[in-house]
Amino acid sequence: MFSDKTVIVTGASSGIGAAIAKRFKNLGANVVVNYRKNQAGAMEVLKSAGSGEAIAVQADIAKFDEAKQLVDQAIEAFGRVDILINNAGITADNLMLRMDEGAFDRVIATNLKGAWNMTRHMTQPFFKQRYGRIINISSVVASIGNAGQANYVAAKAGLEGMTKSLAKEFGKRNITVNAVAPGFIETAMTSALPDDIKKTYLATIPLNRFGSVDDVSDIVCFLASDQASYITGQIIHVNGGMVG
Repeated sequence: MFSDKTVIVTGASSGIGAAIAKRFKNLGANVVVNYRKNQAGAMEVLKSAGSGEAIAVQADIAKFDEAKQLVDQAIEAFGRVDILINNAGITADNLMLRMDEGAFDRVIATNLKGAWNMTRHMTQPFFKQRYGRIINISSVVASIGNAGQANYVAAKAGLEGMTKSLAKEFGKRNITVNAVAPGFIETAMTSALPDDIKKTYLATIPLNRFGSVDDVSDIVCFLASDQASYITGQIIHVNGGMVG
């Protein structure tokens, strides 16, 4: 399905990012697995099933120059990049009264500015080849807010706004820009939550189950495919009905 395509997935060493990278590799794409610290996780993604080739590239995409190096290495390895998945994200939760400036800045730098960095460095290659798919990974909290996550929510809401603006800017060049906003997805991070918190979240989900990473990777691959060539500027919610 993607045998002639190259994909960069940022933050791809664990969780949703790893699932997305594995799915593209399984569908035949060349995959650039970006990681910041978790080299072991990135290596596991490289070993996953699939006919596509994959390389791991260490880079902190919050840093403009490192994001450029990531793009340059991807193009050097595979000749071109067709699909960019801006997935990398961090949290530094705290109530506003206790949140320091550093915690706010770090989350914005990775979750929002990092996506801008990657998109900025891919703009010229996408424009030159007159083709590109950009998929930003947002969150349900961008729509509903979440106490203790003013920094994270601000970053994700900003990412959705950037998605809509760039869709208008890039459309004439045959470049689509969409976002996927997952709800409560079962990952190592969410599995560590106390049971009472999980029950509270589950009560808000009409489908009465938490999502899987495959639920997210499925829609990401669809948006990157030719079947979604007339979809751009959209925020696709994957949350089991938690938010309409």
